[in-house]
Amino acid sequence: MSASVGAPSAAPCLAGVEVAALHGVRLPDGTRGEVLLSGGSVADTPGPGVSLEASGWRVLPAACEPHAHLDKALTAPRMDPGAGNDLPTAIAQWRSILPGIDRADIESRALAAVGRYLANGITAIRSHVDVPLEGDRFRGVDALVGLRERLRGTVDLQVCLLAGSEADDGVVAEAVARGVDVVGGCPHLAPDPRHEITRMLDVAQAHDLPVDLHADEQTDVGHALDLEEMARQVLARGMRQRVTASHCVRLGMLPPDRLAQVLDLTARAGIGIVTLPITNLYLQGRGIPGNPRGLAPLPAILAAGVPLAAGADNLRDPFNPAGRADPFETTSLLQTAGHLRAGEALHAVTGGARAVLGLPAAGVGPGERADLLLVPDTEPGDLLAGAPEARIVLAGGRVVADSRVARQVALSPSELPEVVA
Repeated sequence: MSASVGAPSAAPCLAGVEVAALHGVRLPDGTRGEVLLSGGSVADTPGPGVSLEASGWRVLPAACEPHAHLDKALTAPRMDPGAGNDLPTAIAQWRSILPGIDRADIESRALAAVGRYLANGITAIRSHVDVPLEGDRFRGVDALVGLRERLRGTVDLQVCLLAGSEADDGVVAEAVARGVDVVGGCPHLAPDPRHEITRMLDVAQAHDLPVDLHADEQTDVGHALDLEEMARQVLARGMRQRVTASHCVRLGMLPPDRLAQVLDLTARAGIGIVTLPITNLYLQGRGIPGNPRGLAPLPAILAAGVPLAAGADNLRDPFNPAGRADPFETTSLLQTAGHLRAGEALHAVTGGARAVLGLPAAGVGPGERADLLLVPDTEPGDLLAGAPEARIVLAGGRVVADSRVARQVALSPSELPEVVA
């Protein structure tokens, strides 16, 4: 069976269709060709399903959100709309509304947020989740573990514990028992960051789980770096577990020689870094003379050979009142604020993000997972700078989202359509 994708603004909707082949599509290397799919992967011969004539479209690897907070997502309407938050104020605002949030609330908002991510081309998400001090401490963990199972086969959702220093070892152990995929915490907010790093790496090794720590989410460099301590411990322990450091804002404040030392150590430890430009540009640098940007030094990280992923972090909550759940919003900021090249920016939200999260490669290469994103065949810079008006998203070769917009712009009276009364 064969069909045409149609023009980017045209019907029919393809959601739910199993795709066997894409013909005449613009490939990531800029050439035109075909992509054959079978069994959820790119293959030499097509499997069962529909062959699509996809001229007028460009195919990219589907995107990955390596750092979300689905338990907090879409709570911005409950906040003071005029408030401008730094990190401590955002934490206080979040804690002020926690008593009114139950598991059902988290499930509803998290599912709505995932729908936005998926429609925009994101088929893999790592979400951090709190264990609050009051009420059912595991309501967020249970909500996201349940959502992970519900989404299996459509979205790869990794649930990462976000345990503050006030969460004792028993709480952490219970969260692991309830099914989190990744161990995480916030050493930069702990009274003793080194102890907190040690504690979380101990848990990760004991349970053979990856670890992802919020690290160095400040612009103050007057004390020890979380990332440096993490790297030293990972090397000393000979850790096999995948270790990730998220944020790493303080790296951007270091002088070049010191930065080179830290990044060399990080590369030798095999630690991946997740940069989160939209939230850190919002939260960091407030009230500091010169208003330094809250962003890790991305070109230097790549030059040092450190694996780099990029995401959006928070989605319309006290930590980020904006955001579109859109990988192209992130790539735009990576270029304008992070000074990455277009190809580097795209890799950070696709292959680079999947590698840091330990996911198999997705794309059009032989044997790669058929998590793909079709966008209009326009100049790549236009795609990475904004929001394409048409996107078709495949997960394992099946169309899981189809969004197409018809737009008509009249630049002069002669271009206005005739209206028939």
